[in-house]
Amino acid sequence: MDLSSLMFPLLLVLLAVPLFLSARKQKRAVAEQQALLNSLEPGDRVMTTSGLYATVAGVNDEDNTIDLEVADGVVTTWLRQAIREKVVVDTETDAVVDDVDDVDAVDETADVDRAQQETKK
Repeated sequence: MDLSSLMFPLLLVLLAVPLFLSARKQKRAVAEQQALLNSLEPGDRVMTTSGLYATVAGVNDEDNTIDLEVADGVVTTWLRQAIREKVVVDTETDAVVDDVDDVDAVDETADVDRAQQETKK
């Protein structure tokens, strides 16, 4: 066998592997998003795909919508697919934390801010 006869199968493998891996990654992301949408309950703090932060006020499974409270007494209805992610709110600083792992970083920042304010007094 010469090198030219192996070139075409090798080229096919080199093109097929990244396609296969990207398809798996996309399928996993879709499954995670679907799990998030199914887990939403009233009281959850969320961010929509347009960047709006709101609190889930109600979930309607029949028409696949969700009611979001964007301000006190202001409730709007959205498609469930418009929810991008759940967010965590740090109650001490009222900072919105996008990832649960970032809660420790927000706590450390709040401690530094408090220490700076105490030294100014």
